[in-house]
Amino acid sequence: MVGLYRLRARMPHTSVVLLASMVALFSLVPLGFIGWITFDVGWQTVKELVFRPRVGELLINTVLLEVITVPLSIAVAVTLAWLTERTDIPFARIWSWLAVAPLAVPAFVHSYAWISLIPGMRGLQSGVFVSVIAYYPFLYLPVAAALRRLDPAIEDAAASLGLGPWQVFFRAILPQLRLAICGGSLLIALHLLSEYGLYVMIRFDTFATAIVDQFQSAYNSPAANMLGGVLVACCLLLLGLEVLLRGNERYARVGSGSARPADRRRLGWFVVPAVLLPLALAALTLGVPLVTLARWLYLGGLDIWRLDTVGSAFLQTIVLAVAGGILATISAAPMAWLSVRAPGRFQRILEACHYYVGSLPGVVVALALVTITVRLVLPLYQTFATLVVAYILLFLPRAMVGLRASIAQAPVELERAAMGLGRTPSQAVRQITMRLAAPGAAASIALVALGITNELTATLMLAPNGVETLATKFWSLTSEIDYVSAAPYAFMMVVLSLPLTLLLHAQSKRTAGQ
Repeated sequence: MVGLYRLRARMPHTSVVLLASMVALFSLVPLGFIGWITFDVGWQTVKELVFRPRVGELLINTVLLEVITVPLSIAVAVTLAWLTERTDIPFARIWSWLAVAPLAVPAFVHSYAWISLIPGMRGLQSGVFVSVIAYYPFLYLPVAAALRRLDPAIEDAAASLGLGPWQVFFRAILPQLRLAICGGSLLIALHLLSEYGLYVMIRFDTFATAIVDQFQSAYNSPAANMLGGVLVACCLLLLGLEVLLRGNERYARVGSGSARPADRRRLGWFVVPAVLLPLALAALTLGVPLVTLARWLYLGGLDIWRLDTVGSAFLQTIVLAVAGGILATISAAPMAWLSVRAPGRFQRILEACHYYVGSLPGVVVALALVTITVRLVLPLYQTFATLVVAYILLFLPRAMVGLRASIAQAPVELERAAMGLGRTPSQAVRQITMRLAAPGAAASIALVALGITNELTATLMLAPNGVETLATKFWSLTSEIDYVSAAPYAFMMVVLSLPLTLLLHAQSKRTAGQ
């Protein structure tokens, strides 16, 4: 009987590893594509294409963008989350929603708005500025959710030992936010590696913009594939750094009773500067894009609202976003469970496979799928299925982050208790852990859907004939400097993204029982 129980205990682990391995293997398709091109062109050509001044320049630009943007985003997100969740700042609920709302504005629409306002914006400083205001909500969401679920008894114990408010924050609270900060920071860092539209508009060269330029000038260019290889190396470095920083500490609370709500700290005279921070962020992240869009829409009048094209693009975007969001979250679930419940060296490798593909520009993933479909399964070339597969690969990291954090906060003791009551391990995971992680799954679906709504390059290359999304129509018009005609598509992207943003906010509140 003991041997049978041990076999049953191992079975779900084995089956989950098998499922995660299948997803990881499929996620290696773009890397295999780059590897095949590297082998095909030969080592001498690789050296000539990789070890040259242009690659060094792009590497410096990318490193500077990462090391400046990510810490600034952490500072902004953690400060704002603390103000809205743990202080008596006036209108905290409104500021909390406004902190998440910028997710409804695509990054390249932020650039579009700021370039319209300040045509001379360009270079590293502009890139950092627009990146922070576009991406800091990816950190705010998990940090705010983690703050809501922290047990204030730990803070009380730290204060009773003589620690001051700042010491309590840095020694008792901030360490508990490490998983949320690492996950959000990794998500932002991967976006910075793969973002294209934002940096093209402000004329700041990164690996992503250089790769797209190379592919546009010469289809299947070896130079572009070599740049893609360097980009993959950068991603793996980020993954390794995130693994070292997040550690293996547990974050779930198990004990008698339930955690009481945290007391909000009184701001006193500091309330005025505290209110100025979310107010200024709301003006920069929402005010400027909405005012810019309103101006272009006013100048265009009713003539630019062509329901046949705008309505069609809107409906097609919805279908792709929902399908891709659900399938990407299902694909990420096995690995998210393993990374929390059964961490190990092999699992870390599988997790890296899930994450690295999110750093690749959509054009690299698209060309890999184009090559495979043309050479092996021609009927799948430029089909809906191939496009959705590209979305799954591109947005696996988004699905992983929300699921991993939710599963980490579901105590493993509940699974063991369910098995003690006669449930099989797979039933315990499905009936206990996955139900507790359902809010995180919904948030992951919304995050992926947001990404698909705003995705550009892969859609341009893989979409079947006649399929045009809001993003591709917007980009084609802005490429022609027709900002007026592009405004309706940007506006509809914001309208479509707002409900998903509200869902993310509501789910993060529901997770904390609010």
